[in-house]
Amino acid sequence: MNTTPTPRIAIIGAGPGGLTCARILQRHGIAVTVYDHETGPDARDQGGTLDLHEDNGQIALREAGLLDDFFRLSRPEGQEMRQLDPAGTILFHHVPEAGERFKPEIDRGDLRDLLLGSLEPGTIRWGHTLTAVEGPDEGPRQLRFDDGSTAPADLVIGADGAWSTVRTAVSPARPEYTGISFLEAWFHDVENRHPALAELVGQGSAAAADGDRGLFAQRNSGDHIRAYIIQRLPRTWIRDAGLTPRDTGAIRALLLERFRDWSPALRSLLTDNDGLYVDRPINALPVPHTWAHNPTVTLLGDAAHLMPPLGVGVNLAMLDAGELALAVVRHDTVADAIRAYEQTMLPRSNEWQKTLDHGAEELISTELPDFAQDATTTA
Repeated sequence: MNTTPTPRIAIIGAGPGGLTCARILQRHGIAVTVYDHETGPDARDQGGTLDLHEDNGQIALREAGLLDDFFRLSRPEGQEMRQLDPAGTILFHHVPEAGERFKPEIDRGDLRDLLLGSLEPGTIRWGHTLTAVEGPDEGPRQLRFDDGSTAPADLVIGADGAWSTVRTAVSPARPEYTGISFLEAWFHDVENRHPALAELVGQGSAAAADGDRGLFAQRNSGDHIRAYIIQRLPRTWIRDAGLTPRDTGAIRALLLERFRDWSPALRSLLTDNDGLYVDRPINALPVPHTWAHNPTVTLLGDAAHLMPPLGVGVNLAMLDAGELALAVVRHDTVADAIRAYEQTMLPRSNEWQKTLDHGAEELISTELPDFAQDATTTA
């Protein structure tokens, strides 16, 4: 059992979960180092928008002392939601009330910048791709990176996402394809260049499905819209058609055929995008995913419980991060902190995994969301 008075804590992954954990640890005077494989904070686009829920993601931000900053950056109007049928008829329309803050939207890049800016200088070690967690279970651990460098650690926190390297130290599980594939499309300067689409989506999101395929479009800040073309297909559907993701015209022709009976307004999400499509097959970890207690290694977020993208992933990652950081603060040893954290996190994540098992199918279901079943439809 590790009884180091001041444990060397290494977080692998500078996503929302890893950064939230680091921020809360530092607020309590505990040193931490975050390692990330990217070359710097601007190495890539951080993705679209996400909503942070009052009952999980916002709890972590409050513990991080960043909730007020989040509200200043967030877009409560992004809680607007429209559900349509393939003919373009609105079946459900939620318009947030003034002051509604249950799950306001924020761009992923803005959230990451907020968290990065809250950390002490030098916390992040960019350009460190982890290849292995070595050393005995009881510690100390040795982190090995792809450039041959190493770093010691008494606590290793895997916040390194779906294809986590840290996970291999505690579990053999690997993500599996759900049978549902996303094709991402971007639209820029939408009020000027895509006004009909801007009207269709509104300030939040719009979705439609027919049971086999679906479309989901969501307003981002900066006058952008990001859309996802959702289909039940083999993982290799683009390659099977003799194409690559760069073959925009040929992929568009396939999509137009598959969505041939949909309304022209919705089909504009297939034809009017700016730039290339991005292929995003949806993967999930086996259900339930658990592992034997390890006194020096634990996981949070997608590394622990990758699920279909149904609005809980980042929220659970940040809740995990807050609870793990506080467990470290409140316990005398790393092993006790990990045990206390996992006693809460694993049952919760397993329940969510069971609830969302095969949940990717909901993304193409014609059923209205539960919260819309009894709501009055507005146009």
